[in-house]
Formats: sequence, structure tokens, C-alpha cells
Amino acid sequence: MKKIAVFVDVQNIYYTTRQTYGRQFNYRKLWDKINTQGDVVSAMAYAIHRGDDKQLKFQNALKHIGFSVKLKPYIQRSDGSAKGDWDVGITIDVMAIAQEVDTVILLSGDGDFDLLLEKIKRDYHVNTEVYGVRPLTAKSLIDSANTFHPIDDDLLL
Repeated sequence: MKKIAVFVDVQNIYYTTRQTYGRQFNYRKLWDKINTQGDVVSAMAYAIHRGDDKQLKFQNALKHIGFSVKLKPYIQRSDGSAKGDWDVGITIDVMAIAQEVDTVILLSGDGDFDLLLEKIKRDYHVNTEVYGVRPLTAKSLIDSANTFHPIDDDLLL
């Protein structure tokens, strides 16, 4: 059976689905879809921790589905901007497991991940798939994946 690792850039998926569709992503439907393709040996969701009740419920729902949730604190800068980027953490985790799986699935539209997907395909012969909101997903990321799955109505609440 094919071994699959899933990595979710939660903030990216939240904001791109909200901006494009005004709706939320359906993680349960994604999980059910991916489970038909093989054995999910690792599923990581990377999020920002604000500590509010709504967010805690969401994180618990992800855990109930089968995701491990990694959190970074929400940092509000003095100029009003915020920080909470998981790109390096996701990259480290993908690199750590890439040689142990057949497929890496990334949920993000962030073009910074294109080099990562190219590297694991080349060095580990891993199949790479990306789920993203098409108009807000970097072309370089789409091009670097073996398969791009546009997020649309069938994966939204």
C-alpha cells in the first residue's frame, strides 16, 4: 500500500479559501479522499496559536480527524503587523520523512515550497501533490508538483 505524508499550511489554506470563496476548507473530506489513495503515515497541520476558544475547537477537530497539530505563538509586532510563518518548520518535516514515503501531499499556495518539492522529487523519487486555491497558488508551486488539485466546492464547507 502506498505510504502518504500530508502537510497543511493552515493559515494559507484558511485565508485563500476565505478570500476566494468566503468559505472554510473541509479537512474531513480531504482526509477521506486521501485515505482512499493509500496509508496516511503522517499528517501534520501547522497553525498559529492565539489561544481563543474557536481556534482551540478547530485544532481539536483536526486532531480528531487524524492530524498532528504543530503550533507557533501568534506574535503581534509594535507596528501592528503579525508574524507566524511555518515555512521552515514544514520544510524540515517534509525533508525528514520524504525518503520514507511514496507521496508527499502539501496544502498551500506558497511558492516558497517549489524548491522543496523539486528537491524531494529529484533526490527521493517521491510523488508530490499540492492542494491549493488556483488563483492564489503560485504558478511555480503548481509546476513543481506532480499533481495539482485545485480547491473548489467539493472540498469546502
